[in-house]
Amino acid sequence: MSDVKTIAEPVQEKLVFDRPKSLTKRGFTYCPGCGHGVIHRLVAELIDEFGVQDRAIGMASVGCSVFSYWFFDCDFISCAHGRAPATATGVKRAHPDAFVFSYQGDGDLASIGMAEIMHAANRGEQITVIFVNNAIYGMTGGQMAPTTLENMVTTTSPLGRDPILAGGPIRMVEILANLDGVAFAARGSSSSPRNILKAKAYMKKAFRSQIEKKGFGIVEILSNCNTNWRKTPQEANKFIDEEMVKAFPLGVYKDVFADKSKK
Repeated sequence: MSDVKTIAEPVQEKLVFDRPKSLTKRGFTYCPGCGHGVIHRLVAELIDEFGVQDRAIGMASVGCSVFSYWFFDCDFISCAHGRAPATATGVKRAHPDAFVFSYQGDGDLASIGMAEIMHAANRGEQITVIFVNNAIYGMTGGQMAPTTLENMVTTTSPLGRDPILAGGPIRMVEILANLDGVAFAARGSSSSPRNILKAKAYMKKAFRSQIEKKGFGIVEILSNCNTNWRKTPQEANKFIDEEMVKAFPLGVYKDVFADKSKK
């Protein structure tokens, strides 16, 4: 019997997934396990798929996503806190052929920016809003946000959010879906591959709302803040699936593309 060992032929690997062209090559600076990186990729993939990179203009909010302009390879504006929808309105009206989108967190959009998002949506501004909801103020130390769940512990609600004192979490998509100017409104999640694919499908319709001039489009994405939640990324995603969705049900809340005869 021969002692000569047969060397296996090298396996030829096939590239099946690549970095979107609309993302820069700069590495993300978000906390490990944070959902922002996944959501950034979804937005960039759709910018590529719709072929709007050369005319895309993004609005960076204040919060953990303030440095979005580092990661998207398109024009970007760093907006004052909560003013991304107002800035987007001005940009879109000045450049109607541009694809204008804002990328905002819950503290930015649902607190200081509440007036801006409500009126932009009510006017039916032809912009797309990506709303990342992690139920907390992430960048500034984990304080209670407008979207913090009842009884959820934060640095400013160490005994849990008391609905008698602070009210309950604000459900922005449900509110905005009632406005005539809104063409598409949905809520997705970044907690699992299946939910990520659904979230991308929702974003695609929000993009179409602007491109086909149907009106204002918004997609809320439930995301984790494992650092301030004091959880591992796995525990944080489980928290989204088991707790956050109770307060923020996933799904489509308004869709101008839907067949009205089926409603």
